[in-house]
Parts: sequence; structure tokens; C-alpha cells
Amino acid sequence: MINLDSKICSTIDGAFSREWIETNGIGGYASATVAGANTRRYHGLLVAATRPPLGRVVMLSKFEETLIVSGARFDLSSNQYPGTIHPEGYKYLTRFRLDPFPVWTFEAAGIEIERSLFMPHGENTTVVQWKLKDDLSMQIARPVLEIKPLVAFRDHHHLRHHEDGEIDGEYQTADGVVSIEPYPEMPRLYLAHNAETVEQQGYWYRDLEYAIERERGFDFQEDLYQPFSLVFNLATTATVIASTEARIVSDAANLKKSEIKRRADLVVRSETDDESLWPLVLAADQFIVSRGTGKTVIAGYHWFSDWGRDTMIALPGLTLATNRPDIAKSILTESSRHISDGMLPNRFPDAGETPEYNTVDATLWYFEAIRAFVAKTRDIQFVRETLYEKLVDIIEWHVRGTRYAIRADDDGLLYAGESGVQLTWMDAKIGDWVVTPRTGKAVEIQALWYNALCVMADLAKEFADTKRQKMYRSMAAKAKSSFRDQFWNADDSCLYDVIDVDQKDASIRPNQIFAVSLTHTMVDAARSRKVVDKVEAELLTPFGLRSLSPRDPGYVPIYKGSPVERDAAYHQGTVWAWLIGPFVDAYRRTHSRDAMAERRIAEMISGLRTHLGEAMVGQISEIFDADAPHSPRGAPAQAWSVAELLRVRLKLNSGR
Repeated sequence: MINLDSKICSTIDGAFSREWIETNGIGGYASATVAGANTRRYHGLLVAATRPPLGRVVMLSKFEETLIVSGARFDLSSNQYPGTIHPEGYKYLTRFRLDPFPVWTFEAAGIEIERSLFMPHGENTTVVQWKLKDDLSMQIARPVLEIKPLVAFRDHHHLRHHEDGEIDGEYQTADGVVSIEPYPEMPRLYLAHNAETVEQQGYWYRDLEYAIERERGFDFQEDLYQPFSLVFNLATTATVIASTEARIVSDAANLKKSEIKRRADLVVRSETDDESLWPLVLAADQFIVSRGTGKTVIAGYHWFSDWGRDTMIALPGLTLATNRPDIAKSILTESSRHISDGMLPNRFPDAGETPEYNTVDATLWYFEAIRAFVAKTRDIQFVRETLYEKLVDIIEWHVRGTRYAIRADDDGLLYAGESGVQLTWMDAKIGDWVVTPRTGKAVEIQALWYNALCVMADLAKEFADTKRQKMYRSMAAKAKSSFRDQFWNADDSCLYDVIDVDQKDASIRPNQIFAVSLTHTMVDAARSRKVVDKVEAELLTPFGLRSLSPRDPGYVPIYKGSPVERDAAYHQGTVWAWLIGPFVDAYRRTHSRDAMAERRIAEMISGLRTHLGEAMVGQISEIFDADAPHSPRGAPAQAWSVAELLRVRLKLNSGR
């Protein structure tokens, strides 16, 4: 459980800077600030995945909530309008906790009222409940709760405005269910409830402001429609089930019981006795979603879809470290269905078009994910029957050449890149400008290519495929020899970042750490130690690794401003949390005889552990500012950030 007290909850800085998220396993979610105010266009109480895991639509944006005691009204909700916050319900907020889902405690007129919210797994449904914490024994008039739903009905990337078009404000009500379909192209919203009365309203709330969108340089004002209100007598727990399906309010108890059990089972299955890790185990589950007949990984919330690279990097931490190999197998199988010309997709667009394949490393990370799966499960038969021939085909495509000039060069190393295309994980692009093009032979691509060849040699040996085993070993040896000859930067005692013909990029970036961290490495022990020392000295922060050394003229210390400014800073110093994983792996390898190594590692990841109570509560942010105090930026919940922290923390706790 993560608990925030009134010192955080009842202040603007504390309650508005912290967010929460619930997910449903099919791409949908509910999310807002602890204060209850929406500060992003992506916030909403029911963001439904209409084409799982994508097609996400903000249906129910929020509730306006008012507690009425003896005629006195106490607004529990909060909104940002031009120049003011109204109402200021956060001032009544005394506690917020994840237990295991979001729970708020308000105090007004001597009364404590608790609101809880969760999403059942596998459906576009959000259950919200309000209950009095203590029996007042009728010492005062029984309080009344008034709930006003504000609806948006729009793509979660967009905003709704009053002038967008005619809205159908009519709603239907019968047998404890109110439903509305204000725009024909959107699903119908059902609100099952136990309210005493439903009162027609039909008002627009104009000019709500979303502070984070303004900071990000996007449109930040929205109008929301309020069709009706629900009035509850708090003699019993007030319940609303918001869904794309017709539910009945009595479903709430079983849905809640089932969801609590599901999450408890995840914790038990992870086999960790460290309670501080339980929120990370549950955070990991929030990224695993359905695609087709299998599973995939949402790269981050709120705006990311499922990305091939992120999925493969995150797979070991999200699934194997948490003892969910069945999910890993499903992800590996589903991903194999989308291989084209020897490549995994970079991402699946929100609009559902053909997958995009502009990535060189996603496919190579696939080999490492499979290696980790085999190491965890020893399920060789699955790999032999389902994946091996596809992996053989991938290698063949890379040898003869595939999209974007990706090909094995005469020296055995892997070349990749064309003008105007971003292929590595450092993939920021502004119009036609690729900020860090890295065309040629990028250091981490060589590390991944060599690792993939060694993985294939090991698999070929396992399957008695002697001819291919010999071929892969020979290819790996050639790549290793060429790498050692070309990539050592003697002046800085580390590795070059990119080599392209006679040009060698000596930028100090974190990509070189993969040449030491991966299971199969081309770097000898002495040079490996120097690489780790260099990265530790110039790139390590309490929240991950910087993407560029502060000594570099191109270093950008703060990630802020317009979309162009932020993209220009994305890989120019900005700290990436997920990189703590490979750094810890490399540190362990090069400090294996150091009795204090594990204590030092625990110190390295302590900042991210504290971060669980900040930003998106219970989650790990995508990135942080390069300079102290390293404010969190980017997506507030990122799959590979959670996965890599979870993976190395579980390994730390187990002593492995």
C-alpha cells in the first residue's frame, strides 16, 4: 500500500502534481490527479479501448461531487479554470492511498467520507463508490451526496469544445441505469447506480484548463457536458458503475471482490515477501494488455500504444521477474505474427493502420527476450515449434538486407540507417529533422546483433542444428573481432557511440553500456570496467542514466517547452529511468568481487523507489530532467521503467 497524508493531499502542489491510474487489461484506463482535477487531455474516469488495445475514447471525464449535510454544501471535486481553481475540494482531502486501487478520504462538517475506484479486468468499466467511514448513529441528518457526470466522448488525444457540433443531450433511464449517446460515432455510456433520484441538467462546463497540456505546448482548454445529476442518500454505500456495457449496480460487490483477489494473486505469484515491491508488481500488470488472441505491452500511459522495442525490453521485468511466463509466451507468440521482412514492428498506430517498421533494435531485443524466457522456463519445445524458424528467417533477412538499409556489412557488423529515418531507441524526430540520426553502426546495435547471433548458436546447439550452429558462431566471432578493432575510444577509455565509414562519434552516451550488460558480450573484462566507470562518472543519476554527458556542447539540462524544444532535448541529456537496468547488470558483472557492490546498487535505485510516491503514484515515469533535482517528465507511467527497476530489485532481493 502507498499512503499519502493530508500534508500532501490538501495542498495544491501535493494533490495536483500527483496522478493515479487504473487500467483494464485491454488498453482502457481511468486516471486523474489525486486532487480530482484533470490536468491532461488524457485524464478521465472511463477511457474506453474501442479497438483493444487502442481506439481509446474519453467517455466519462469526471464527476462533480458535493456532500450535503443539514443543508450545507461541501464540494469535494476540484477544477482548474482561467485564473482560478473551483471548487477546491482538495482542501477536504485528508488521505489518498493505493490499497490496492485508489481510495480517497475526505473530511467535512465532522464527517469522513471515503471514495474508492477500480476497473474490472477485461472490460471498459469503472466502478466508483462513496461511503461514510463511521456510523453517525443518526446524531445528525443523514448526509446526501450529489454526483454530476461530465462527459467528453472524444478521442483521448483530442479535446471537446461546445462549438464542435450538435450534441444529443437526451438520456434514457430505467431500472437503476442511465445511458447516454451524445455522438453517434461513439459508444453508448451506461451508468448503473443506486441513487434515489436522477435530475435532468443539460449544462456545459466551459473553459476547463489542463495545466500539463499548457506546459507541453498543446491546446489546454476543454468544454464538458453535464447531462444530469444523481442524488444519493448515504444511509448505504453510493455506487456508480460507468461502462460501455449495461451493468446493474449489484454487480459492484462481486466485481470488487474478484478484482481484489486477482491482484492479490499477482502478488502471491511473484513470490516476493518484500511489501515495498508489491506496488511495482501491480504496476507491471497495468501495461500487459490484449492484442488479437494474445498479449502485448502498452509502452506507457497515457498516449503510447504498444511498441515492439518497448515490449521486448520490458518483457523480462513485467512477466518473468513476476513469475508470469504464460504471459511472456503469449507476447512472444503474438509478436511473431507481425514479423515482416525479418523485422518486428516499431509500433501499432492508434488509428489502426498498418504497423510501422522503422526500428532496427526491436527485432534484436526479441532475441534477448526469448533468451530470458528460455533461461527462466527451459521451455525449449515452445521455441523450437513456434519461434525458431522465424528467428532463422530474421537472421537471413539481416544478412542479405531489409528495410532502411539494415544489413550485415562485410566486417560482420550491422549497418542501419537512411536519411530522414530514426531507427534506434534514440528516435526523436521533428518534421524531417532526426535529432540523433545515428546512421551507420551504432554501438548498442552491434551489442544486440552479437548477442542475437550467440543466442541463435545456443538454440541451434539445443536443437542439434549443427550446420547453423557453426554458421552463427562464425558470424559472431567475426562481429566480435571487428567490434574490438573499431569501437574502442582510447582517448576517453570507453566505446564510440556510432561508426559510419571513417567517422567515429565520440559522444559519451549510455548506449555503450549494452556492450557490457547483455549476456553475450564482445568487450573484455578490463575495458568493460572502464566503460562502466565512464558511464557512472558522467551519466548516472539517482533516477537512471543521462542520455548525453554534461560535458557535451549539445547537452540540454531541462526537458521542457514546446513539442519541438522537448523533442530536441529528449536524448540530449534527459535521464531515462529504464537504463538503470542495464547499468546495474553491467555494474554487477564488473564488480563481481566487490563485497559492497550490492549495497551500492541498492543506493543507485533508491531514488526510483522513493519516486513511487510521486508523479504517477505507484508508477515510474518515463524520463527525468538531466540536472538536479531531476524533475519527472514525459509519460508518468512507462513500461520499461517499471520493468527494469522491478527486474533488478527482485534480483537484488534474491541475491542472484
